This record gives sequence, C-alpha cells and structure tokens, in this order.
Amino acid sequence: MSETLAPSSAAPVPAPAGPPSTIRVGLSRAAFETRMFFREKDAVIFTFSFPIVLLVIFGSIFAQELEGTGLNVSQLYVAGLIGSAAMTGFQNLGIGIAGDRDDGTLKRLAGTPMPPAAYFIGKALNTLLVSAVQVAILLAIGVALFELEPPSAPSDWLTFAWVFVLGVLGSSLLGIAASGLPRSAKSASAVIAMPFVVLQFISGVFIPISQLPEWVIRVASFFPLKWMCQGFRSVFLGDGGATLELAKSYELGRVALILGAWVIGGLLLCLTTFRWKSRRDG
Repeated sequence: MSETLAPSSAAPVPAPAGPPSTIRVGLSRAAFETRMFFREKDAVIFTFSFPIVLLVIFGSIFAQELEGTGLNVSQLYVAGLIGSAAMTGFQNLGIGIAGDRDDGTLKRLAGTPMPPAAYFIGKALNTLLVSAVQVAILLAIGVALFELEPPSAPSDWLTFAWVFVLGVLGSSLLGIAASGLPRSAKSASAVIAMPFVVLQFISGVFIPISQLPEWVIRVASFFPLKWMCQGFRSVFLGDGGATLELAKSYELGRVALILGAWVIGGLLLCLTTFRWKSRRDG
C-alpha cells in the first residue's frame, strides 16, 4: 500500500545576496584610506602642523588693528588659512592619485569588481574628514590666541557648511584631474604643490585681497580658493570685514555660483581626462 508523502516543511533556500552597493564599497574604501593616512605619521604631522605653524607665525607678526572694523590682521589670516585647509584636497589628491597610478595601484583596482566610483567616494570622504579636522584645529587656535569670535547665528554656520562642502568637493575634483599632469610620482609634489602655493598668495590667504594688484585678483577669481576664503570671511569676520572686500560685500550668491560651477566643471574634467594607467602602460 502506497504512502502519501507529506508536503515538505523545509524553509525555502534564500536567493544569493547580490554584490554590495557602490556606496557601501565607497564607505569601506574611505575607512581604508583613512587608516592608511593615519599610519603615515610623518605625513599626518606635516599635514596638521604646517597650517598651524603658519597661522601662529603670521598671526603673531601681523596683529595690528584694522581701523574702523573692530578686527585685526591675524583674524584675516585665520579665515584665509581655514580656506586653504579646505582646499588641501587639491594637493593631497593630486599627489596621492599620481602615486597610485605610478605604482600600479589604479591599474590593479581597475581589474577588480570594485565599482570605479567607490574609489573616488573613498578619496572624497577621507579628504572631507582630514579637511574638517584641520579647520577645527585652526578655528580653535583663532579663538584661543587671536580673539576670533565664532558666529552665534545658525545662518552663519549654514553658510560655513555649504562653503566648506562645495569648496572641498570642487578643489578635490580639481586635484583628481590635475593628478594626470605629473609624468611620475617623483615629480608629482613639485607639479601639484607649486600651483597650490601660488593660489594661496593670490587668493587672499597670506596677503589681504584688497592689497593685491587688479590683474592678480582677476586671475585668482577663476579658481575656487579665492571664493572659499571670501565665504569663510563672511562667517567669521561679519559686517566689519565686509568693508575690506573689493565689492564692500561678501557676494555670497556669487560665491555659491562659482563654487558650484567648480564642482560641476571639475566632475566633467575628471570624466574626460582621468586615466587609470600611467603613461608607460599606454
């Protein structure tokens, strides 16, 4: 006599999980980039100490009052160096990616299942973190040593946030695009660092923007650092500092427009010029 088989009560076998999302891989890559950065103790010390040394030296030497503003020159340096710190992604990424390309890291990553966007997400998040730490340190020194008053209005902190994010992203994309200029990792520091130093001098970081020749200001106006510094001055120097601007206004609408254009333009530049292989690989 045949037996009736009972329906199976076994749980259905789950479908195999798909590959992790690009965002998740990018976050993992950001954690990896951050660990690698902090393992290089010499680079960490130089990255964080260099702007501090500059601020203390310049802020101590040039501490005279700015007549009719209630401000002093050292406070201008705080705002300017905060802008410079927000643009360190240009130098760090330009040199770092050139090294990754030269030693074959990029070529190996291109042959893995990792989405290409994850590599750049990791770099961008690491740059945001490093820049944020630098800015926080400089701001703390400005408050402690140079009588800088942090803004109390939420609108000022909102301005700080969008200037910082747009500035970091725009300058980082510019650094990624510029990473293809050096012929090798050995020449990357010279090729990338020199334009960054020049931009600092012509963009109001070390020399007040009102004291620069008109043609220099016109050149600086094509690049994001001048507008980043202007945006940060609006946050930390207030109405008194506006009288020192060329337009007697911080022109925040123009700052947002130009920094946003650099983000879009930098992205397009990266998409059209970025190479995963070095020149010797063809």
